[in-house]
Amino acid sequence: MRDGVSLSDQELVEQIKAGEKTSLEALLGRYQDKVYRLAMSFTKNPADAEEVLQDVFLTVYRKIASFEGRSAFSTWLYRITVNTALMKLRGRGPAQESIDEYLPQFTKDGRHARMVVDFTDGPEKLLLLKEREQILREAIEALPPDYKVVLVLRDLEGLSNEEVAEVVGASVLAVKARLHRARLALRGRLERYAMASGVRP
Repeated sequence: MRDGVSLSDQELVEQIKAGEKTSLEALLGRYQDKVYRLAMSFTKNPADAEEVLQDVFLTVYRKIASFEGRSAFSTWLYRITVNTALMKLRGRGPAQESIDEYLPQFTKDGRHARMVVDFTDGPEKLLLLKEREQILREAIEALPPDYKVVLVLRDLEGLSNEEVAEVVGASVLAVKARLHRARLALRGRLERYAMASGVRP
């Protein structure tokens, strides 16, 4: 029998269902860092992220027998992680602010209602200094959960739109729409920071 390192996720799942406890350890060990990183992306707190990690692994242990393999194990695990992390966030209190004020505003004749900073090289131009990187982190943190989830999974974790849709239980079209609005909101925050800081293109 091959060791856990050389086995696929599905092979490990089948062994776990057959009662192989070491296979569960191998499978969870394979994803431990990814789950913790994703939990940190939402909670921004090591203690909370560790708690999410433990809760996720406990859920996997309890529900692995019901995993039917209709999606990849990693997708199923991401879904559990996202749901667990969002429950942790909801337990903190008030929801995040609306993103509407940071989205582009237009006049009746189609012109921008407020000055727009021209990022010739994109928003990355603002991220060269640490304080500007902090602005971006705070902007992501302030996004409402539905938008934050798709942004983190798509732009930080590198999942495809289809994979994100599976994780969050939405259509690909809905994921694309939320992602677009989230990116626009981040850009709006960066533009405001740029103008307030006297940054010029």
